[in-house]
Amino acid sequence: MLKRKASAYLESWKNSKKGECLLIKGARQIGKTFAVREFARTSYESFIEINFENKPELKAAFDGNLDVPNLIREITLRMPGVSFVPHKTLLFLDEIQACPQARTALKFLAQEDSFDVIATGSLLGINYKEVSSIPVGYERQYQMHSLDFEEFLWALGLQGDVIDSLRDKFENLSAVDAPVNTVMQKYLREFMVVGGMPAVVNVFLSSNNYNLVHEEQQKILGDYLNDIAKYAPPADKPKAQNCFLSIPRQLARENTKFKYGEIEKGGTARKYANCLDWLRDASLVSYCHNVVPPEFPLAAYVRPEQFKIYMNDIGLLVSMYGYEMKQALLTDSLAGSAKGGIYENLIADFLVKKNIPLYYFKRDDSMSEVEFLIERDCSVVPLEVKAKKGDTSSLDTLLKKEGTLYGYKITGGNSGILGKKRIIPHYMTMFL
Repeated sequence: MLKRKASAYLESWKNSKKGECLLIKGARQIGKTFAVREFARTSYESFIEINFENKPELKAAFDGNLDVPNLIREITLRMPGVSFVPHKTLLFLDEIQACPQARTALKFLAQEDSFDVIATGSLLGINYKEVSSIPVGYERQYQMHSLDFEEFLWALGLQGDVIDSLRDKFENLSAVDAPVNTVMQKYLREFMVVGGMPAVVNVFLSSNNYNLVHEEQQKILGDYLNDIAKYAPPADKPKAQNCFLSIPRQLARENTKFKYGEIEKGGTARKYANCLDWLRDASLVSYCHNVVPPEFPLAAYVRPEQFKIYMNDIGLLVSMYGYEMKQALLTDSLAGSAKGGIYENLIADFLVKKNIPLYYFKRDDSMSEVEFLIERDCSVVPLEVKAKKGDTSSLDTLLKKEGTLYGYKITGGNSGILGKKRIIPHYMTMFL
């Protein structure tokens, strides 16, 4: 069984909630349902699960009066044998985007103090317009992702004290012992190839077979394309699929800024922008916007028309390049411009799973570019990403800027410090 950080969050919510349901958001197949079931198994006497996609007939329980006594009557009528045991029951509303009235009902369910309610949704950003009343103030939202690198290490059996010792090295900016660094680089390449989708990780753990890993990833990618065909607006279905399939090509260019012309010759924002928003709202991709000037607060200086698109799971991106890309990464023999884009997406994977907004910096009149900017202590911290090693002239320029306290060079080497430049290996991004 995979250990997930969401489990600790669920326990924290149960112990601290006051008149609020929990709404877990995230892409399909990242483990939302499994996490809730495991939490219920150990924390509640009674567990009532309603999946609105698998059992659409249960939507009828929410068609009428949404007061709690009526909802209990309607649910128990349609689900013989379930019981709302006072203070020992978890009501689980899975795939709640398929029943907008259930989302509205969260307000009234949150006010019921005799049982707990958790809802999950995969396409909430897409279906929100169908909800008659968003229960603001009555739902706590939690964004869940596929496994991050630390969770992947747990799955491999790496003990917490090993990770803690690496965290100490990060905080002290001291070098990692060479043998340990070599092993961690190996684990990182495995993470890049496998990614964090739970089904894929389980295949990897049980078989150590990269062919089976690739097959499982291709199945998930096929499911995502089918979701686009099923749920996207009719006029946007083929365009959204083409946007999704263009991401590996976008990241393989020297300049990874998203270009609509990469989707089709003559492609424009007017034609495709809504489709990209659909992919973001389905939690399949993340935007990374250019910020000029690179000053705090970053959101105030965003150039909305200049952005990059990253996949929200590094393993799925690598799988889109084909099986031989896995071989090149695992043997550390990858070369060419695609390498830089893959390592950019790797760092984006780390940041997104820590719920850190993505920004980058590039002036129109310069080739200089810093791949990511984050905020710390009301200051901007630049992150320059190198697939291996190399100079950091763009980062060096920003570090000379008044008010920039420090920055990170994220590299394939080891830890260290050089003036205001903090040098860390890629895997230590998990500690940012």
